[in-house]
Amino acid sequence: RVDIWECLAQLKAAGMSMIVIDKNIGPLLRLADRHHIVEKGRIVWSGDSAALRERGDLLKQYVGI
Repeated sequence: RVDIWECLAQLKAAGMSMIVIDKNIGPLLRLADRHHIVEKGRIVWSGDSAALRERGDLLKQYVGI
């Protein structure tokens, strides 16, 4: 798993765009520029890492942390 996150970080540093789907929020907050929470096929929240960090209620509701 560590190798995967390191590879994703290298791809980002090289300017590559990517879509990552994971419930492992810690690495996603460090890696992603934008986050989207999807429920039943609809985006219910969208924002950057700073905004998601401030929304502990969303993390608890949708990710269970």
